[in-house]
Amino acid sequence: MDRANYYETDRALAEYLLFHYCCPEDALPANVVSAGALNFLSRCVGECLQLEQLPAKARALDLGCAVGRATFELARHCVEVVGIDYSGRFITIAGHLRKNGSFLFGCIDEGDLTRPCQAVVPTDIDRTRVRFERGDAMDLPADLGGFDVVLMANLIDRLHDPRRCLNRLPDLLNRGGQLIITSPYTWQPEYTPKENWLGGFERDGKRVRTTDTLKEILAPHFQFSQSRNLPFLIREHARKFQLGVAEASVWIRK
Repeated sequence: MDRANYYETDRALAEYLLFHYCCPEDALPANVVSAGALNFLSRCVGECLQLEQLPAKARALDLGCAVGRATFELARHCVEVVGIDYSGRFITIAGHLRKNGSFLFGCIDEGDLTRPCQAVVPTDIDRTRVRFERGDAMDLPADLGGFDVVLMANLIDRLHDPRRCLNRLPDLLNRGGQLIITSPYTWQPEYTPKENWLGGFERDGKRVRTTDTLKEILAPHFQFSQSRNLPFLIREHARKFQLGVAEASVWIRK
């Protein structure tokens, strides 16, 4: 299967809805320790967003929003939040969640066996602050306007040309705005041609790491603020899980 089309499948939708909205009892068997890896998208916002630097009527952009949990979490602190994703399926479901507050789906247990699960947006979030659009992170509309927060959660290593996306960011962020990038840096040629990788290779005898390349690309327009490790867990089925650790870095627009 074309990896780009994977995000339109029922399996991908179920994985991402659990990843974004799951309760521990939905994600893990009893007595299995999560290592603090659940609720990744809400932690991206809660642990990385610097609230004291937000203006009174902040606008936020969730780039690569998938099914929208971080978009909703940003609405706790921003009066307008735009979520953009390349997957039309994800955007349709995110729009359903915005309108209805919940979505019933089949959680995969084994093979073709599923059980009903429900994704629920926390009731204390004002969903009217959020809107979702289908779009390409490497070819964003020119009329998006300026933002005080841009979140890119586990996106850059899934782009064909991540530099092209990163080079657009100075035009999207207002002065003093916050850029939050999280990624496990899982560079794979199925998503990103090797010549476009930001790290994970040797050049002229030196090991090139994504963190250093990000600093090189962003330094002319952004001041590095902080970084931390954020574990995350993706449930494939009842007995198989992916445990990852994203590096979360925060950058301030000069």
